[in-house]
Amino acid sequence: MYLTMNRFKVKPGQEAVFEAVWTGRDSHLPQVPGFVSFHLMKGPEKDGYRLYASHTFWESEDAFTAWTKSEAFRSAHRGAGGHADIYAGHPELEVFTSVQQIGR
Repeated sequence: MYLTMNRFKVKPGQEAVFEAVWTGRDSHLPQVPGFVSFHLMKGPEKDGYRLYASHTFWESEDAFTAWTKSEAFRSAHRGAGGHADIYAGHPELEVFTSVQQIGR
């Protein structure tokens, strides 16, 4: 399992805009080979911003890398820079490889 996570610092009062951008876009993810799941998480407000995180689970690092080079990736991110004014800084990408998995 491979996890990619982006952390977003959203300016106060811009939460609804941020959420509308994310929930209204066509991510193309369900059709991508190796995609497992996606979650957009809303975190605490602190230090002058609201923290959000997107978590995308992949079957492997290779599946994620292939997606980043695909037309689906380009389509999903088209116009992404058009909302720079709602952010308090650039998104921070973090990636993780599974060491242990425990299910129900």
